[in-house]
This record gives sequence, C-alpha cells and structure tokens, in this order.
Amino acid sequence: MSFMRTLSRSSFGLPKITKSNPFPRQVLPVTYAGGVRYYAARPKTLKERIEELIPEKQEEIKLVKKEHGTKSMGNITVDMIYGGMRGIKGLVWEGSVLDPEEGIEFRNLRISDCREKLPRSKGGEEPLPEGLFWLLVTGEIPTEEQVQALSADWAARSTIPSFVEELIDRCPNTLHPMSQFSLAVTALQHDSNFAKAYQAGVEKKSYWQYVYEDSMDLISKLPNIVGRIYRNVYKDGKVPSIEPNKDYSYNLAKVLGFEDNKDFVELLRLYLTIHSDHEGGNVSAHTTRLVSSALSDPYLSFSAALNGLAGPLHGLANQEVVRWIFNLRDSVGESPSDEVVREYVWNTLKSGKVVPGYGHAVLRKTDPRYMAQRDFALKHLPNDPLFKLVSQLYTIVPEVLLEHGKTKNPWPNVDAHSGVLLQYYGLTEQNFYTVLFGVSRALGVLAQLIWDRAL
Repeated sequence: MSFMRTLSRSSFGLPKITKSNPFPRQVLPVTYAGGVRYYAARPKTLKERIEELIPEKQEEIKLVKKEHGTKSMGNITVDMIYGGMRGIKGLVWEGSVLDPEEGIEFRNLRISDCREKLPRSKGGEEPLPEGLFWLLVTGEIPTEEQVQALSADWAARSTIPSFVEELIDRCPNTLHPMSQFSLAVTALQHDSNFAKAYQAGVEKKSYWQYVYEDSMDLISKLPNIVGRIYRNVYKDGKVPSIEPNKDYSYNLAKVLGFEDNKDFVELLRLYLTIHSDHEGGNVSAHTTRLVSSALSDPYLSFSAALNGLAGPLHGLANQEVVRWIFNLRDSVGESPSDEVVREYVWNTLKSGKVVPGYGHAVLRKTDPRYMAQRDFALKHLPNDPLFKLVSQLYTIVPEVLLEHGKTKNPWPNVDAHSGVLLQYYGLTEQNFYTVLFGVSRALGVLAQLIWDRAL
C-alpha cells in the first residue's frame, strides 16, 4: 500500500521529461536510432555513468533548495495523520512517481513505454530487468551492449558465501520462505563494502561507491538465495549453477527449474520489471529508506523491507488473490455464469471481507501493471480456465464494488493477476510468490539507496 506521496520534477519547476526531451540532464554527445539512446564513444559502465551524473544532480538539488526551500507543498490533515500519513507529499523518490490516473512511471516512462523501448533478449518480447535497473538509476535507456555487460556483471557476482548456504539449509521447511529470505539477506551483511568502509573512516562523498557495490552484489546474489530456498522447501535441495552468459531472468528461472520454458522466462522478465518500483511511500520502499537513513548498509535495509513486504497488505496480497480465486472455483466450478460470479463476490462483501486484488490507496484507474500481465496472458494463455475466471472478475467486480459504494477505486491492481500466471507455468507454491516480488523490489529500492548516499 502507498502512503506518503513522492514529489515529481515539476513540483520544483524543473524541466519535465518528455518524449521530445527524454533526458534533460544528459551532457554527453549522443546519437539516436529508433528512439533509443546510444553513446558515440565506448559505452559507459553503470558506475561510470552515475559518477558523471552525481555532480549535476547535486547542483540541481542545491538550486531547488535555494529557490524553493521555504515553499509549502500542501496542508496536513488530521485524516492523514491517523491514516498512516496517507496522501502526504513527504519525500522525493528518484526512480518512480505514482500518478493516480496513469499509474506508475519509471523515470517518467510508463510501463507501455518501457516494454517498447527497453532492450530485450534475442528473440524476446519483454524488457530485460537489467535495462530497467539502468533506467531507474540513471534516467536513461541503456544500449543492448550495456545491458549485456550488466547481465555478465551480475552473473559474475552471484556466488553466495558457504555460511549463508548453510544458514538457509538449516532452516526448517516450515519456516516461511520470506522469513528465510530475510535471514539470508541479513547474513550477507557480513561482507558489506559500505559497513567496512564506514568503520575505516571513508569520507562522506565516497559513500555512494560502496553502497553501489553492495547493491550490485546483493541484486546479483538474490537468484542463488531464493533458488536455494525454493529447492530446499519444495524440491530436492539441489541448486543448479548460474550461467555467466545468460541474463538475470533466465538464471532466476534456472535456479527454480523452469529455464526450459521460454515463455516462463519471458514472464519473469515482465514480472521483475513491473514489480520493481512503486514510488517511495509503500511499505517496502519506505522501510528500506528509513533504515538506511541511519547509515545501515543495503543488506540490513533491504532485509527490513522484506519483512514489510511479507505482510498481507503488501506483497502477500498476490497469494491471497490466488487462494480467493481457488475458493471461487471450488464453490462454483471452472466455467460459472456471470450471475453466479456476481453473487459470490457479493457474498464475500456481505461476510465483512474484501475482494483481494481490487482497490488501491492511490490509483483511481486499473493498474497498468495489471494490464501488462493481462496482455501477456492474452498472448500466451488465452484459454486457461483460471485466466478466464480472472477475466470474468475484471468485468464483474468493479461493477459490484461501485454498487457496494464503499470502495474509492474498484479497479484491479497488480496482485489480481500475477499469481494466476505463475500457476499456469507450474510455479504453484503460493507461499513463494512474495519471494519473487522481493527479488523484483530490490531493483527499485537499491537504485534509490545509491542516490541517497550520493546526495
């Protein structure tokens, strides 16, 4: 759920990122081909590009504070205070902004823009999460070469320490996968570059470099961590090795045992991209930043975010949706009439429960992340019985909620669809769904931590 609202560039009179001027901070000479940016010289690494952008961003913030430092951003109401600060414009979040009508925008690019413009794998249709991470960090669309280099870097960093493997292996199978995930990430803190540098007295202006290395290491190691948890809890405990010449989503699919299904790999690419960031006010994003504000390293900060993501009002919601749909199917069958579905929805509401997957704290239209998944399903599994039920609910539930009159936003959110797609491809272990959400969310919150330490 989103509470505090983040501020956009236009809040301070800064140039808006538009299709004709997508990168107003760009200072290097570039050429364009098909709307995608390419550097004229040797492609910069991600770290090199950040280093070039930092001074410019620092000057931008100085200017904003100088010219607008005393500007009021709105009134605070009693309802906001009692509602968990919901609706308060209270922080700047670099990577994304959540518009009530248009949905999430990653660096001012909508999900449809990202699916169109970000680099894909050879023969693939969905964007690579590596490209989305580059976009979140720099505000720029990377070249295919830069994305391939990032894939190789993440694969090279992917090995987890033996004591972390042992820690995961010693967890009982009855311990929720999200709890195991949080434990493993916390244990990785043993090797934190930032923690060691801080203890050694590194100067403040260099903080971001160590946070960058920690963030890259952490993202890289997540597939091996979650693959080990999945294999221990649900399979034989044997984890296949990461392939150094493959992309991040392929390797995640491989450690889970689904790499031979190219459509599932494509689904992971889409899933990791659209779940990565959702403004700074939601629980996992805000918690990451709150903990890191004490100069806790990325491992400690992200571990705290995972504990928030595990809650039923946040990442666990996709699991609740699948269970509700299964109960619907078991009660009325796989091909119920619209009237039967409508009655079931009303019975849910009359019993004092909510229809999971519908409504949002900020959005006032259908979540574009839902629509991206629906588009994927229409291409790859149009005749799946569960997807047909989801499609029925898409037309029926909003009508019922509007008639019910107690829901500000009766439209489906991202959780209303994701679990059904995973079910179709055989990833049926519902307790694991939030773990995948956690892998994706790391991209957004860690991109923000790099900038927090740089600024």
